[in-house]
Amino acid sequence: MDITWVTDRIALGGGIWHARNMEELAQAGVTHVLNMQIEFDDRPLAEACGIEVLWNPTDDNFLPKPPELFKRGVDFALEALGDERSRLYVHCAAGVHRAPMMTLAVLCAMDWKIDPAMHLIESKRPVVDFADVYVESVRHFLEMRLEEAGQSSDRDD
Repeated sequence: MDITWVTDRIALGGGIWHARNMEELAQAGVTHVLNMQIEFDDRPLAEACGIEVLWNPTDDNFLPKPPELFKRGVDFALEALGDERSRLYVHCAAGVHRAPMMTLAVLCAMDWKIDPAMHLIESKRPVVDFADVYVESVRHFLEMRLEEAGQSSDRDD
């Protein structure tokens, strides 16, 4: 199973694809899966393991991503991580673009600054490639999130 632990409770990686891999995630203590790949819906595989899945499909097409995509994923992740016993696996097909992009948004929603969060993710999973358009999409989401919370944007990352 292609899994990289970024923190003690948040992992990212590539596709699950098979029941055996889902079972491996369950054995690793994963309770929630945030699936960013458009190619495959993990929900049927997760039912037997008692893992909660959010299928948040997006194309890896190097186009800007809408804030709603991040909101769905971040809301799911933060709710999951609200239980100190939970562990989250964020993935796409290869764990190179979409899953790192969403993991970045989740970490930043947990009060990380963008640059240190990117460094953490890249140091744990060297195959990560943060496309500029995806990072800017995360920044846009975070700015909108701050505005909705009535705070000013802090671009000193």
